[in-house]
Amino acid sequence: MMQKLTRKWRKSPADADGGDDYSLPTRDDSRPIDTQEQEELVRSLENSQAYQSLIWRTVFAGFVSCYACFLIYSIYQQAFSPWELRYHAYFMYEVGSGSIVAAEAAAVLVCLMVITGLMHNSRRRLWLWYSFVPGTLLAVFWLHHMLRLAKFRWDIVWLPLTPLGGAGICLYVDYLLNQSSEEVRKLRGYMYSYKAY
Repeated sequence: MMQKLTRKWRKSPADADGGDDYSLPTRDDSRPIDTQEQEELVRSLENSQAYQSLIWRTVFAGFVSCYACFLIYSIYQQAFSPWELRYHAYFMYEVGSGSIVAAEAAAVLVCLMVITGLMHNSRRRLWLWYSFVPGTLLAVFWLHHMLRLAKFRWDIVWLPLTPLGGAGICLYVDYLLNQSSEEVRKLRGYMYSYKAY
């Protein structure tokens, strides 16, 4: 017992403050950074954010482009070989072939609106919001005809949900990237003037 107390009293002040390798520092000895260093740091963060924004916008625009290409193939199949594709064949007795082609052409239009909104400046971002109108109409069209089928087909539930869901996901991605950009802009506003004494 006495040896424990002796060791406790003989500990260095750094050890008493928790000077082990895993503790946080208790005081900050770093100097403030000058204006030029701040400018370089903020500029590097702006460049990094712009690069990452471009990458993520391109990735999601690529996904939407792939879906648009799939829809164009689907339109081609329906126009030249009606009812060959399984997800079209379900609607053979419910709706005409021209209506299917028109609905998928409208879905391609939604995809183009989403890509335009993702890849261009802030005025064109409204295209993301505008894409919800035809996307909603497509969802109503497909759900109406799906509910008229003798049996509800869960394997084609992607028909009404994909254009609307894709527009919603891309709008959310755009929102997150804009928030990130706004945070970097705020950081530029928080820069202070360094005065050496």
